[in-house]
Amino acid sequence: MKRNATIDMTHGPLLGKILLFSLPLMASNILQLLFNAADIIVVGRFAGSASLAAVSSTVAVINLFTQLLIGLSVGVNVVVARLLGLGRHRREISRTLHTAVVVALGGGAVLGILGILAAGWMLDLIASPADVRPLALLYMRIYFIGTPFTMLYNYGAAALRAAGDTRRPLFFLMISGAVNVALNLFSVIALDMGVAGVALATVISQAVSAALVLYCLSQTEGALHFSWRWLCLDKGRLLDMAHIGIPAGVQSCLFSLSNVVIQSAVNAYGSTIIAGVGAAESIEGFIYIAMNSFHQAAQTFISQNLGAGKMDRIGRVLRICVSCTLAIGVSLSALTVLFSHPLIGIYNSDPAVIQAGAERLFIVASVYVIFGVADVFVGAIRGYGVPIAPVVINLLGTCVFRLVWIAWLDTSRFGVEWVYISYPISWVLILLALVPFWFHLRHKERRARLAAAQQPISSEGSGAL
Repeated sequence: MKRNATIDMTHGPLLGKILLFSLPLMASNILQLLFNAADIIVVGRFAGSASLAAVSSTVAVINLFTQLLIGLSVGVNVVVARLLGLGRHRREISRTLHTAVVVALGGGAVLGILGILAAGWMLDLIASPADVRPLALLYMRIYFIGTPFTMLYNYGAAALRAAGDTRRPLFFLMISGAVNVALNLFSVIALDMGVAGVALATVISQAVSAALVLYCLSQTEGALHFSWRWLCLDKGRLLDMAHIGIPAGVQSCLFSLSNVVIQSAVNAYGSTIIAGVGAAESIEGFIYIAMNSFHQAAQTFISQNLGAGKMDRIGRVLRICVSCTLAIGVSLSALTVLFSHPLIGIYNSDPAVIQAGAERLFIVASVYVIFGVADVFVGAIRGYGVPIAPVVINLLGTCVFRLVWIAWLDTSRFGVEWVYISYPISWVLILLALVPFWFHLRHKERRARLAAAQQPISSEGSGAL
């Protein structure tokens, strides 16, 4: 691998390296969201509110289906970072990478077929309104064709990030995103294909990003070199990835499940609210993804330093990542609330849709930083090699709470703002659980190191007596 593409995470000052890692990742994620937002903007502007509501209503359902496999990319990232931190195990890194590609191709194909077959059932599950259901069904069935490409890009980019390379994935997204926007405009405006054109553009752009990341890995020297001839399904490497990745994927699925339930509640308020919420969620995504880059940094830096035995750097990594998340989250939330109406207006010009989206932003986006900080602790705990605890905490604090909240909520009597309030309450609950768990984890590790350091002294003392 090129030297200037990687970051030495185990030596030297941390702040500059964390920013060098996080800022390109933030830019690439924001670009990805911009290109995804282009789908919604083009559809909302040129295909009408019904098409906007159709695309918006599918996001939570699609995420529910895809997050388990995408979660495995967390396993790829943590396992490769840990092995790189150890400074050896080139063969194990290579077999991890090639096993990941096999899982991405095979799992993505199976997931795509299941998604196409189950699309109608999933829309029935969330009580998709009759006026948007046919368009939503068409969008989902085309979108699921591209799932193998989505998985390939995520797994390949996760391996590159494990070595500190966040710049080349940014470049790949710039190219694929430009293709997505161009095809969106051409298919919707010139060909009048509506949601079908937007979905097809997404599939093609995903294929471009997957091809670019595989080409990059094939040109990389060292442990992360990719070759089709070396494809394998190594049981040990798969179990290592699954140990971290499946809990991460389950956690994402749980989030998506709670969002599906919330989407079903939102659907009860009609297509105008659905369209406003879809636009607001797209805007909120920019806040989340900017903060999430420090979640990724905490996870990767802690994993490498743990592998290298640099335990004294772990606490500093977390403090820097939390501080950066607070600065970014508070700033973006304030700007989002301040300019909520013009921001929603980018997506749709209907005053009712704009008002509906602005109300959602005022309640949810204004306090999004709480979730950002909690997300950093999740990344730190995973990087520490403890994958189950964040899942349990999120299960109880987010999913169970939101499911109970929505089950209790009578949408015929309470306004949609009561749906939105469930978000900040659940974020506070999980943060209150994650913080003490992290300090318990660190205290347990310090006691173990102290006991190990004192063991030889105790033995010598016993002999003297």
